Amino acid sequence: MGWAIALHGGAGDIPLSLPPERRLPREACLRHCLQVGVHALKSKKSPLDVVELVVQELENNPNFNAGRGSVLTTNGTVEMEACIVDGKTMRCGAVSGLKTVVNPIYLARLVMEKTPHIYLGFEGAEAFAREQGVETVDASHFITPENVERLKQAREANRVQIDYNAQPVQKDMKREELIPDGDSQIGTVGCVAVDNEGNLAAATSTGGLVNKMVGRIGDTPIIGAGTYANSLCAVSATGKGEAIIRGTVARDVAALMEFKGMSLEQAAALVVGDRVPKGNVGLIAVSATGEVTMPFNTTGMFRACATEDGHSEIAIWDS
Repeated sequence: MGWAIALHGGAGDIPLSLPPERRLPREACLRHCLQVGVHALKSKKSPLDVVELVVQELENNPNFNAGRGSVLTTNGTVEMEACIVDGKTMRCGAVSGLKTVVNPIYLARLVMEKTPHIYLGFEGAEAFAREQGVETVDASHFITPENVERLKQAREANRVQIDYNAQPVQKDMKREELIPDGDSQIGTVGCVAVDNEGNLAAATSTGGLVNKMVGRIGDTPIIGAGTYANSLCAVSATGKGEAIIRGTVARDVAALMEFKGMSLEQAAALVVGDRVPKGNVGLIAVSATGEVTMPFNTTGMFRACATEDGHSEIAIWDS
């Protein structure tokens, strides 16, 4: 048994031709956040502290669809959501509909620790943030030129857009060709970690879907869909929230381990391969014994991991 950590920056139809100017900053951020998490685990911080710390770092990076980089609703506003779960105690906290909170994952943890509830949303969550003295900013802080352009593209195509995708363009009367949306290459973020004692935690944060309806809630804050942890494993999912919710993705990984005796890798592969239609999901997961797996059924997933035995990986596509 040893510590392990994994993190993701979203999954989808990430083209192999992704330009260096969009790929390299995201890889650099994943590398930095992985180092932050590894250092925290080596310093004996709890997995709960580690996943919160790493996700806050990812939220602060505008290249990902969480916090500062959150995509826009059909009304041109942000509605951020986040979730954190402590596998040891099964305590959890979740938030949705945030417009001013700098680090949604921090507020999710406060919901877990400072209220009798699990999930707060919209005005109630914003009010709780103010009561707790959480750092907030004007909503305009999150309205970046890049996300305004992403929303414009999605509106013109009359579509709700997953984290990473390709837009169909009519080439002739008989066929379509998929081309990458020029500025849509951002993604939901998440982190899972386990320490030397087998304690587990998971955290996920997102701005949701480009051009989503106001009030839409995705899989990220739903315990057992996009985020879950117990005594066996910790899971953070990314992709199309509606498909992930229908597949109860995160909980099913744990359930297959618990009731079918599957390994982490077997359980995650089955869920990603069979429970969710192709092109809709990726996940990261660690087990209590220090295993790591990062499967996806999309073209790619920004991901990174490290284990105590020296393994380290940063990747986007299948190797």
